[in-house]
Amino acid sequence: MDCASLNPIPEAAAFRRPPSQVMRLDRMGSAHPTRLSFLRSLLRRVSDEGWTFDRPVWDIDGRGVGRAVYRAAGPVRTYCLVAFAHDLPAEMRSDRVIATAWDATFTLFDGEPDADDLDRLQANVPLQEAGRISARELSLSRANRSVRLFAHVIERLAAGMQPDPAEVEAVGYLMRTTAVYGSGKFGAADRANIADRPELSAPFQAEMLSVWLTRQFTVDIVEHLAATRGGASAVRLDPAIRRMLGVGNSTGLGMAPFLVRHPVLLNNWMMAREEALARVRAQHAARPDAVAAFQAALAEATENARQWHSTHPIQIAKLDALRRDLTCLADRIANWPEPQSNHPWDRLWRWGEAELSLEGQEALLALMLEPHGDLVDGLSDCMTADEKAWFRLDGTITVADFSASLAQHYDWALAIDFDQPDKAARFWYVSEEKLEPRLGNRFEEDGASLEQPLCIARLAHELHTALKDWPGDASLAAFLLAHPEHRFMARRAQILGHHPYAEVRDNLIAAEILPIDLMRCKLAFFGASRFDPRSDKWVRISLFQGMPYPSDMTPGGWA
Repeated sequence: MDCASLNPIPEAAAFRRPPSQVMRLDRMGSAHPTRLSFLRSLLRRVSDEGWTFDRPVWDIDGRGVGRAVYRAAGPVRTYCLVAFAHDLPAEMRSDRVIATAWDATFTLFDGEPDADDLDRLQANVPLQEAGRISARELSLSRANRSVRLFAHVIERLAAGMQPDPAEVEAVGYLMRTTAVYGSGKFGAADRANIADRPELSAPFQAEMLSVWLTRQFTVDIVEHLAATRGGASAVRLDPAIRRMLGVGNSTGLGMAPFLVRHPVLLNNWMMAREEALARVRAQHAARPDAVAAFQAALAEATENARQWHSTHPIQIAKLDALRRDLTCLADRIANWPEPQSNHPWDRLWRWGEAELSLEGQEALLALMLEPHGDLVDGLSDCMTADEKAWFRLDGTITVADFSASLAQHYDWALAIDFDQPDKAARFWYVSEEKLEPRLGNRFEEDGASLEQPLCIARLAHELHTALKDWPGDASLAAFLLAHPEHRFMARRAQILGHHPYAEVRDNLIAAEILPIDLMRCKLAFFGASRFDPRSDKWVRISLFQGMPYPSDMTPGGWA
């Protein structure tokens, strides 16, 4: 789908950033969540459609062990998060994918489970990869406690006091998920089974609903344990402190290749965001209400940046730059927009490109979208993709025409000298033990023979070289019949011809590659905040922090 087809604004095309600027790893690795992020799309839908939420099952004992069900009822269908709480020994708590036990495990059930369903799920969901779920389940996930904060909150609430806001701010979540699986994994429903449902057609909506309901569970269980310990003296979380808590997520390298493996989907995500920015920049004037909303969003972003901490040197530097940039931006808009200035949003953007770091520029993008829901929210509907529609190759094109197109769209790749060891130092592979993506050193480790086709720049280079030996009037089909090893890259090249934002325009096997840049880009589209790398391959983030809870949308909440 063409994102520009929704409420088209012809002038916007002139303001759209080119792929050569947008699709670079350093910029993608500076992405911020926007109002187009998937969790924001979910929250808008459940609010606009009047979804109802309740907790029909709460069978958790005084040790915090048992099961619960959270029900989300939409206009047509109902979904239930089935949660299992466990008594996990400290020595078994691990965020690594090789863990075999967790503090809590979850599945999102399609419909309302009966007692037999709950028993079946209780026998399988706590086992995660070692168990099996069915097509009635849409996701499978698990979470571990943030031990110190979890204990602190229970202790304070049990004693009739609120937790220390500084402690809550420092961590930001009571539990963090270590995996949220969907799309057919471990027996769950295939994406095709739910893609035509309006409430789940946008990317990762089932997973976002699962995490949002999990957030409710995390506060419910600490209040339950506090009440068990403190009895009549116990209190519930203050709403302001409660809102400070999100769901943490600890994720590793397995997430990084997704954007490379789904070029059409990546294009549609990026195109929607870039079209949104272009629409804002194309506005001839800045409405007073939009300016006020922008200023409020800037104040909120400034506070978030103050609370956002990291121990990773790269992210520490980015945060320093972001805080400086937001201060600079606040000074810039003190008397903005100037009277009678034309295209004030575009002027502000061009100032930001000249004065701010990449981190600051991408934060400015998010801030500029925030007051313009009427212009941009509809673009959420074109962030999905029918990737099968682009699988078929056009073999009738001549080698000469195809080569010219390849040279035009992959000029950045053809400029790389892969004979230099540092340009081909890494290789992507899948681990035998967990079937998870890994990144190896080509000149120090075995396994390069099992390399996955994620080295797009080198593949483009090899295809371009091979085409030179063929007559220009030959068909691409004839070439690929003789050289089927190039079909994968030829297909990507044709996809890019129709989807300008489909390719990451960097060398993904270079020595200096930072997988966290790919991860941050994807996580920003999820709506993640507080991006905190622990290495170049492992990161912690927070989801739904500062957002409402399901119980906030239920009159009177629930006991």
